Parts: sequence; C-alpha cells; structure tokens
Amino acid sequence: MAGRNNGKIRQYRKPLNINLGIIIFSVIFIYIVICVFLYFTDKHIMGYEVKTGSLSVGNVYQGIALRQETIVMSTDSGYINYYAREGERVGSGKLVCSIDESGQLKELFDANKAEDTQLSDSDLSDIRSEITGYMNGFDRKQFSGVYDFKYSLEGTALKLANINVLQDLQSLNSSASSLITLCSAPVSGIVVYSTDGFEAVSADQITADMFDREKYEKKQLINNDLVAAGDTLYKLSTDENWSIVIQMDAERAQELLEEDYVQVRFLKNQFSSWAKVNVLNNADGNTYVKLDFNNSMITFCADRFIDIELVTKEEQGLKVPNSAIAEKEFFLIPKDYVTKGNNNENGVLKETYTENGEVTTEFIATSIYYETDDDYYIDNSILELGNNLVKPDSTDKYTISRSATLIGVYNINKGYADFKEIQILSQNDEYAIIKSNTTYGLSAYDRIVLDAETVNGDEFIND
Repeated sequence: MAGRNNGKIRQYRKPLNINLGIIIFSVIFIYIVICVFLYFTDKHIMGYEVKTGSLSVGNVYQGIALRQETIVMSTDSGYINYYAREGERVGSGKLVCSIDESGQLKELFDANKAEDTQLSDSDLSDIRSEITGYMNGFDRKQFSGVYDFKYSLEGTALKLANINVLQDLQSLNSSASSLITLCSAPVSGIVVYSTDGFEAVSADQITADMFDREKYEKKQLINNDLVAAGDTLYKLSTDENWSIVIQMDAERAQELLEEDYVQVRFLKNQFSSWAKVNVLNNADGNTYVKLDFNNSMITFCADRFIDIELVTKEEQGLKVPNSAIAEKEFFLIPKDYVTKGNNNENGVLKETYTENGEVTTEFIATSIYYETDDDYYIDNSILELGNNLVKPDSTDKYTISRSATLIGVYNINKGYADFKEIQILSQNDEYAIIKSNTTYGLSAYDRIVLDAETVNGDEFIND
C-alpha cells in the first residue's frame, strides 16, 4: 500500500464531447451573425402605400383692421359722461357725450341716485351678446384683453344709466346746467371708445413689427373720467368699407391675387364674408395682402387685431410624401417611330449593322413613360444618343438627339423600381397632392419608394 501511494498523480483529460445541442446552437449563432451583418450592409428601401387625401394648408392669419376713423377732441374740461353705446351708429348732430364742469352729474352717480335704473330686454340682449362675443374670441395668451373687456362692459352699463340721468338735467338749476356741455357727433359714424395710434395708418405703411401684440397699446376711454380741453373724447368709424391686412409669403399672395376674391371666415363669431384681394410690397421688404370688405365693419369696429381663416378650395387627389418625388431624364421619340412587337409590346426599330456590314433593323422593346401631342418619353438606358431609328413601313430615319425631364415616383408593385410620371396639383412642406388615374401615373393603393434617393431605376426591391 505504501508503494502505491508513492506513485505519480496525473491529471485526467476529458475527451471533447460534441453533441447535437452544441451543433444546433452553433448553426443558429452563425445564422444570426450573418443576418445582422447583412442587415447593416444591405441597402434598405422603405415602401409607402399611396392613398387619396388632401393637404392641410395653414389658412389662419392674424390681421390688422384698417378703417376710416375720425378722432373727436374735447373743447372743455370736466367729467365726461357717455350716452351712446360703443358700436352704435350715430347720425351727424346726434348726442354722444357731455362734459360736466361742475361735477354734479358725477355726484349723482356717487350718491347712487341712479340705482333704480332698469335695463330693457334689448339692453340686456346687447350686454349678453357682448359677453358671448368676447368668450368666443378669448385668447389665454392675450390676458390683457380681459381688462379691455372689463372697461367696455362697465362703460356699457354706465352709458345705459347715463341716459336716465340725462333726463334729469332739467331738474338741475340753470346755473349748473350751463356748466354742462353737450357734445354731438360732427359726422355720422360708429362710436368707439378707445384709441391705439392706428387711426391714421394706411395699408402701405404696415410693417411686421405692428403685428406684435405685446407691443400694442390700447387706451380705453372710461366714463366719468376727468378730461381736459384737447383730450380725446371718442372716435367715429365713418365708412362701411374697411380692410384687413395680413402678412404672407409672396408665392401664396400671388395665388390669392389670381383668385381676385376670397372667402374669409372671422374666428370671433364664425361669420363669413367675401373680400377683394390686393397684394402690397411694403417698404420693410415683406409681402402683405389687403382684404377689402364692404360689410360687417360695425361688428368689429372696436377690434384692431382680427383672427381670420381664408376659405379656399382644397385639392383632392393622391397624397404622396415629397421625399418620394424624383426627376428622371428621357429621350423624346416621335410617335411615328414607335411600333408594336410580336408580344404586343411597345418598341422602336433600331438601325444596326451585321458582321458583313449590311444595314438591318432590330426591334428594341421599351416602355412609354409619358406622351405629348407629337412625342413619346422613352427610357434612355436602353438607347443612346445618336442611334438611328427607322420608321415602320418606311425608309425614313430619326436620329436620337432630344431629351426632357419628368417628375415622378418609383412604383414597386412588380418588385422592381418602375418610374411613374406624376402631375402635382398642390404641395406643402411634407406632402404633395397629385392627379390620380392618369395614363402613365399612379392609382390609389399603389406602393412606391418612400425615399427616391435610395433607389435606382429598374432596381429590384427586397421587401
């Protein structure tokens, strides 16, 4: 036993045991590695299914309203009291306000002597309409408009009360009455109780900075305020003809100018009206469109900034992404030189030479991609410049020398990239609307290459 323990100990080597599981795992691993390699090295072509649709064109604009406005100034000092409602039409010589030098009219309000004023159903309807109109046009980003609305609503209520107070002027003593100046409208027009500095601005003086509502300042004329001689009392919009100026790019402005008239929807009340289109290229280098109206001025007489939507006809057709659109050059072949082959396929008779130098013709099958009254557009990868074509049943010849470019997309319905001519009806930054069911174009549900730069003509597509 002792002798046996003194022997050398050798490490036992396990034999390599390759079983079926290791073989299968190795094959799968190699397959995955090859697939990943091919994925990252292969050319990826994405398809797109063509569908009918229309373009979403941004037709909402913020406009600046321009009217014929006359500012009426005060000739005396005192407390002002209004009797005509804002937005009301007054005739020439009609009472609009009074200037109270003594302050007795103001004391009537301060002493609450007009508490029993009752508003008629018509008065309540006007106030309700004013509130509804403001709610429809409320913009959270322009919260300062809340204060303008507050002053306007307070002024409306006070003006209704002032009418009753005016009836009590006869009860004041004559000396006090002589200190009250009645102010009548110098001309007929719509009464507005605010100013903003745009009253004398013309359309050709509009600049891009004027559309910045954060810089816009509007002075509200408040009932019972103290005014001095030369201060503004109110203003009158004296003409029903008025304009809205909007800013847009020159190309879009030219499109509107060609239409001459455009339908406009006012977002404040969803009212629609037709406007005459004029394009202005002002001194600041920008393009503006002036929309001229002959109605609805009274509805927006107190608004300087008006949000509108241009109601234009939407083009309907096949909708394709702009990335799929490509240009390709083709030979122009007279129609008389295109014939039919044995399989009823289109082609041309190309002049060739035999080994003996004899002149003969060879039928070259080719697809037609577009046609005009005189010519067919033929693929230039099959023929070459300078090739002679023979007219069927004639000895006339035509040497290929002319070419032209078509706009189109690559159709992949048959498994290869086949160029199809398209006719663009309208286009925005992302999509184009093209005419459907043309002779050499696309139809709904055709599959095209999403990115035209990733494919060549007649290239086979592996989906």
